[in-house]
Amino acid sequence: MHLIELYKSVQGESSFAGLPCIFVRFAGCNLRCAWCDSEYTFTGGKPFTEDEIVAQIEALAPCALVEFTGGEPMLHARELLPLMDRLLAQGYTLMVETSGERPLEDVPKAVHKIVDVKCPGAGSAANSFRMENLEALTRNDEVKFVLGDRADYDFARAFIMEHDLNAKVGSVLLSPAFVQTPSPQRTADNMALNPRLVVEWMMADGLDARLSLQIHKFIWEPMKKGV
Repeated sequence: MHLIELYKSVQGESSFAGLPCIFVRFAGCNLRCAWCDSEYTFTGGKPFTEDEIVAQIEALAPCALVEFTGGEPMLHARELLPLMDRLLAQGYTLMVETSGERPLEDVPKAVHKIVDVKCPGAGSAANSFRMENLEALTRNDEVKFVLGDRADYDFARAFIMEHDLNAKVGSVLLSPAFVQTPSPQRTADNMALNPRLVVEWMMADGLDARLSLQIHKFIWEPMKKGV
């Protein structure tokens, strides 16, 4: 398995936001989202064995929450799935952040899947979600939409309603995108879409969703890595 980094910080997104978390960031991604903030993961990384990853996670104790992210962690499914089983058996709570473009049916049900359905504003990555993955989602999981404008919001709203997402998953997340070259200021001025607008649209539509801000980009400078 090729990793970019492995570190402990606080979870910045999802319903786990604010909790201490160990991040295992995989190298490589097969998508190129227009608003991507992790382009440094596309190439490089260092090879790790399963035992080496587990040893590094254990060295960061005490911390029971582990997220697999990237890049796209499901590109490493052959090695990742046995690692998930091993860590679950050791009592860890696991999350995987994925685009949903790769098959998810073999991910252990106990793993919290955070699935990012790409909106039109994602550019070439738009419409990459594998629709069969809707059958793999449970109330243990969350679906996220990164929003860059009103068109992205309208797409997300239609997808949520058409597929009755709130009956399938535990949370639906609406996450305003950040600009790709933010200033060092830890403010909403670095966001491509004002979160206040998203809230106003949600309230007007009575949309059953959760506003999700990347809180690590407000705790530290938005471009800081390894936090």
